[in-house]
Amino acid sequence: MKEQGVQVSVTRDTFRLAQVFTISRGSRSEAEVLTVRISDGGVTGWGECVPYARYDETLDSVSAQIEALPGQFDRAGLYDLLPAGAARNAVDCALWDLEAKRAGKRVWELAGLPAPGPEVTAYTLSLDTPEKMRAQAAEHAHRPLLKIKLGTPDDMPRLEAVRDGAPDARIIIDANEGWSAAIYADLAPHLQRLGVALVEQPLPAGEDEALRGMARPVPVCADESCHDRASLPGLAGKYDVVNIKLDKTGGLTEALALRQEATRQGYRIMVGCMVGSSLAMAPAVLVAQGAMVTDLDGPLLLAEDREEHLQYDAAGVHPPAASLWG
Repeated sequence: MKEQGVQVSVTRDTFRLAQVFTISRGSRSEAEVLTVRISDGGVTGWGECVPYARYDETLDSVSAQIEALPGQFDRAGLYDLLPAGAARNAVDCALWDLEAKRAGKRVWELAGLPAPGPEVTAYTLSLDTPEKMRAQAAEHAHRPLLKIKLGTPDDMPRLEAVRDGAPDARIIIDANEGWSAAIYADLAPHLQRLGVALVEQPLPAGEDEALRGMARPVPVCADESCHDRASLPGLAGKYDVVNIKLDKTGGLTEALALRQEATRQGYRIMVGCMVGSSLAMAPAVLVAQGAMVTDLDGPLLLAEDREEHLQYDAAGVHPPAASLWG
């Protein structure tokens, strides 16, 4: 579908977090996002992205990418106009929303996908002292899946504390590139002993060759090492799972294509997110259908959300209502 003379606007929105959120790279107390609206013929679609400093993105740089788009483009043409990343994500998702509203259909119908259902999502515990992480784990022990942010040389006491606080929860770990090969090799047997279901990006993306041929008693997931389909050739022999995030793939279009190709190549699927609002999570719920791990807890970490927001309950995160997106 060709977009003739569409109007594109970019706004900055800030959402307060329910509590300070810490990973190995630093702490934050709010989520800063970009909201893109694309209007044509009286119909407006919208999408959200979260620029990420790890990938040399800022609110200013991503806004500039979007504002530099020509007055006429379509989803297929975005591959030539924008690289994979936050800018293309927000525009791609806004175009999907626009197309769905024009057609009077849901996005999954347009994409030829089955109607989605709820998916159990991880809930992320912030990096802290072992005592505070034990308390966090105990507070959320009723949740079926907890994600622990680690990535320091002193992680074992934290992991032991979380397992003590939530003895029955399924646990996954995100090291955020914070370990060396030696640290990971030392920790791996303990991860298995403590019933960890998955470890995400244990080594820096540029130094993950050490994973090739290394024993992986717990499945290892590529996050920073996997952005889009072009990343897949470099993952063979190192990873078992790929983490698909729309802010990395550059939108729903590439996320669905990456999921299909990664599955064909034998990888299991994790669908993750940056810390954003329900608008950012909504398209990812479609990608998360049947995934090994769904990690779309961004709105659960916020003190405030979009006026229309996703539903979270014991069944997990539900697909978006049309009044939110898609």
